[in-house]
Amino acid sequence: MLSIIVAISKNYCIGNGGKIPWKIPGEQRRFKELTTGNTVIMGRRTFAEIGRPLPNRRTVLVSNTYSWNDANCVTVSSFEEALRVSDPLRNEVFVAGGAGIYREALQYADRLIITHIDIEVDGDVFFPHFDGLGFEEVSREHFDGEIPYDYVTYERRKRCE
Repeated sequence: MLSIIVAISKNYCIGNGGKIPWKIPGEQRRFKELTTGNTVIMGRRTFAEIGRPLPNRRTVLVSNTYSWNDANCVTVSSFEEALRVSDPLRNEVFVAGGAGIYREALQYADRLIITHIDIEVDGDVFFPHFDGLGFEEVSREHFDGEIPYDYVTYERRKRCE
């Protein structure tokens, strides 16, 4: 299974100046719980923001200009190559950004795990619109707080044969 995991604002913003433009308690913990023991594909800027391979996960870094290779991280030059080196039969593969990687991944994704943040923010990086790409909402959990948000899961509709 190939899943995209992302938090987006009402205006689809996912980043500003190389940083996530909000702090929501528990969001990073949820990301960790979902991705631990699995493979995470990310681009160079996302990797640079984190600063290291993610512990207890296999990180596949997509970059033509930067390289990090060790037991838990491999660098590849394209998203297609990232898919080839990932093992979706052994574990789930998560796509964790950035915008260019998300754009490429949308055509292959089986599931979208999205935290919809109930604010509009200024930013310079945006998640691509996915309306009309064959996804349907299968679960939603709402959370009130300083910044309200919803955890929403979308699955790709089965294609007719």
